[in-house]
Amino acid sequence: MHDPMSGSPAPPVDPSVDGWEILDQARELRQRGEAFVLATVVWRSGPSSGQPSARAVIMASGQIYGWIGGACAEPVVVREAQRVLSEGTPKLLALGPAETFTALPEGMVAVPISCQSEGALQVYLEPVLPAPHLVVVGRSPMAHTLVALARTLGWRADRHDWERFTSADVTARSLVVIATQGHGDEEALEQVMARARAAGGQAGAHDPGGNDAGGNDPGGNDPGGGALPAFIGLVASRRRGESVLGALADKGVPRQLLDRVRVPVGLDLGHTTHREIAVAILAELVKLRAAGELRLSADAGRTAVPPAGPGTARDPVCGMTVPADASSRPYEYEGVTYYFCCPGCRRAFERDPLAYLNPVDPGQPSAPTHQPVEAGQPATLTQPPVEAVLPATPTQPPVEAHQPSIPTQPPVEG
Repeated sequence: MHDPMSGSPAPPVDPSVDGWEILDQARELRQRGEAFVLATVVWRSGPSSGQPSARAVIMASGQIYGWIGGACAEPVVVREAQRVLSEGTPKLLALGPAETFTALPEGMVAVPISCQSEGALQVYLEPVLPAPHLVVVGRSPMAHTLVALARTLGWRADRHDWERFTSADVTARSLVVIATQGHGDEEALEQVMARARAAGGQAGAHDPGGNDAGGNDPGGNDPGGGALPAFIGLVASRRRGESVLGALADKGVPRQLLDRVRVPVGLDLGHTTHREIAVAILAELVKLRAAGELRLSADAGRTAVPPAGPGTARDPVCGMTVPADASSRPYEYEGVTYYFCCPGCRRAFERDPLAYLNPVDPGQPSAPTHQPVEAGQPATLTQPPVEAVLPATPTQPPVEAHQPSIPTQPPVEG
């Protein structure tokens, strides 16, 4: 694990921690600027290894620290936690047999799973994303005020004199404000641009209509621009800004990078004092962040859900992601090896493999049957559940309601 604040490797999270100790670990991760999900068991029913108030920290990679449940629940919780981290919104997750979810409270998402214990859990998944990182370059009273205001909002905020400021002081998720106001404007901006130029920014194509608030191209058309901070603002008048950017263009800085500098920076609050300019700048950053217009890079925590790796497989019966090794009860059918979360799923598959395979491509497991079900939707399985939860099947077909039963002998005449 890497510590973005110090630039040196950070000590790993202790995998043996549990309960309240997990909160201490979560606090350390947050201070390091790491993105993770805090999972807490808030309810359980029936036999289940997860207990109320059990907690775990789940990283974007899927690594889990702590304990929230056994082999049936854990893979599903990890997968949903990665989605929560990608979306940036919390989720209340319900896990258990499908018939458990006859009515869901608003906001709850149900994921039916087939587990022999037939227990059920409710797990609250809370994404913890790194606080915004504001980098202010300059030594004026306004620069100091801007840093102080940002810290009152819980943001990470650093101030640098332009003489000592380098590209190493920012990351791809930093919000950079050049507030040198005529003292080293070009030099400070040139250091910011050095990140992108080192990454090949001169080779990219620029799409003025497709960039975000920081000027970054979310479509990936500008590989160098992706190394720029999420936001770059220059405290200057429009005329002064054109002069600074023109001087950098003369030095060979690509225009598509310079176009990403916002100048003047800050909301128009009318006539303001020098220190009040800091309020205008912070107000603009808060507005852009609230509107989702600041596209933070992957290291800010909004990572895509990673696909199942080569060492995992899907249980064709319940759809759970399981390790593709001997621990997952492998079973070979027509030359393909399938893996299962529990003996019940394996037995169900052995009895009738075709019931769980895609008829179009019988060599591949069917789509997972425990997709999330939002509140207000019926939570039904698309495949038959495992044997443990199947009702007894009658040996002969039932009599249809619209047909009278036929006696086996004629009635006695009067």
